[in-house]
Amino acid sequence: MYKHLIRPILFRFNPETAHNITLSCLSLLKRIPFATSIVRMIYHRDYPSLEKEVFGIKFPNPVGLAGGLDKNGEYYNEMSNFGFGFVEIGSLTPKPQDGNPKPRLWRIPADKAIINRMGINNKGVKNAVDHLIKERPKVIVAANISKNTNSINEDAAKDYETSFALMYDFVDMFVVNVSCPNVEGLTSLQDISFLSDIVDRLLDLRKYYEQFKPILLKVSPDLSHQQLEDIVEYCLRSGIDGIVAGNTTRSREGLTSISEARIQEIGKGGLSGAPLYEKNLEMIRFINEKSGGRLPIVGVGGIMTPQQAKEMLDAGASLIEIYSGFIYEGPGFVKRILKHLYDTSSNMHNRG
Repeated sequence: MYKHLIRPILFRFNPETAHNITLSCLSLLKRIPFATSIVRMIYHRDYPSLEKEVFGIKFPNPVGLAGGLDKNGEYYNEMSNFGFGFVEIGSLTPKPQDGNPKPRLWRIPADKAIINRMGINNKGVKNAVDHLIKERPKVIVAANISKNTNSINEDAAKDYETSFALMYDFVDMFVVNVSCPNVEGLTSLQDISFLSDIVDRLLDLRKYYEQFKPILLKVSPDLSHQQLEDIVEYCLRSGIDGIVAGNTTRSREGLTSISEARIQEIGKGGLSGAPLYEKNLEMIRFINEKSGGRLPIVGVGGIMTPQQAKEMLDAGASLIEIYSGFIYEGPGFVKRILKHLYDTSSNMHNRG
C-alpha cells in the first residue's frame, strides 16, 4: 500500500513539504481516538530474543531511527509505534536556527538516495526539553547535539556543553555530531585537537551527574583510514562510549540515474541512502577491527533491505539506524527487518 499508493502521492511534493506533511499526519493521529493504538498494533512487534544491552542500556531491539527525521524532538513516541527500539532526535543546537536557504532537499528515487543541505535547521534545545517534559518518552531517546552555525569552531565546545547540560536529565544517551557536511567548518571538528576539547569537556561534565548517560561520537564516511584510526584510538583512550558510523557523504559516487549536469545543478549537500551502504559497511568493519571489538558501533547509512541490516550487524555494529530506508520502504520496514533478524537467529539456534 505504501509503495503503490502513499509514496507516489508524497513524492509528488517537494521533499521538505512531504516531510512536513508526514509529521502533520502523525500529529493528527494523536488526536484521533485509538489511531495510535491501531498503528502500533499493525507495525510494532516484540521479539524478546532481539533485546540487547549496549552502553549499559537495555534496548528492546537493535533498530533505531537515525537523527534528522525528528529534528526537534517532538515525534519520538509516534515513531516508536513503528517498531523502533530507540529514536535519535536532532541535530539540536543551543539556539534555534533556520538552516540553509531553500531548496535544500532532493530525492533521487531511481538510486534510492537523498541529497540534503538542510544546515541543521531546528527550534533549539530548550524547545526539545519542553516537549520531553510535556510528553514523557515511551522509547529510548538519543539526543544528537551540534553547534550553532554562527559559533566559531574555537568556541564550539561551549555550544556542546550547553546542549548537553540542558538535556541531560531528559534523554537516555547523547550523539555528538561533528560530521554534518552541511554546516561550514563542522567536519573540521573531527580533527583530534578540536574533538578532544569538545569530548573531554562533556566527559568531565558528566561526572557531576548521578545517573550515567552514554556519549557517542558521530563520524563521517569521508574520513581517511588514518583519520578514522586516530579517532578510534582517541575514543578508546578518552572513555567515550561508542561511535555512530556514519553521517551523510559529500561524495556522489554510486549515483547512476542522474547526469553530471544535474549533480552540478544540485550542488553541495550530504548524500544518504542506498549509494552509501557499502562505504559505511566497510567503515564499520574497519572501526571494529581497529578497536578490537571494544568500541560499540551504531551502524547507519544506506540500509534498504532486511538482509543489509543483518549484514551491518554481522560486520560489527551493536545497533543500527535507518532513515532513507524508512522513506523509501515505508512504515513496515522496521517490522520486516526485525522479522528477518528473528528468523535468521532462530535458524542459527536450531542448527546449533
